Amino acid sequence: MDEFQEQFCDATFAFSQGKYGQAAAGFEAILSVDENNFDARMSLSMALCRLEQYERAIEEGHKAEKLSPNDQLVHTNLSLFYVKTGNKDAAEHHGLQSKIASWKQTGAAVPPSDEGGDELQIAKPKVESFKLPGKFPEMPWRKNRNKGEAEDVADE
Repeated sequence: MDEFQEQFCDATFAFSQGKYGQAAAGFEAILSVDENNFDARMSLSMALCRLEQYERAIEEGHKAEKLSPNDQLVHTNLSLFYVKTGNKDAAEHHGLQSKIASWKQTGAAVPPSDEGGDELQIAKPKVESFKLPGKFPEMPWRKNRNKGEAEDVADE
């Protein structure tokens, strides 16, 4: 395990134990060396939220957003942080961004087609080709048991 991973694990463990100040310090130590460490940035924002330092949590959340603008958790956290500060409009904005990001992550969003430019289009079903068998199998349940009997076994 490299040094960053060990620091991250220690800070995460401190967070799980409710030692949010210690966790924040651990994540900040990682970010002082690697400011683009997304996981440390996200974790720091949550630790700051638990410490009720909402403005700093929002600041760190937006830094994480710059690193990964379509990450669902980034927007979920920002929405939570804004709720804590009473900024309903920003909370709703990031709540919506979180929902949009979830659609992008699950592939529910339909990419724009080459034909219609950037206009929205209805999703088209996937057509899977299949081949009919050359000969259908015998249907023993349709055969009469005795010669001259007109009933199917399935009807009994």
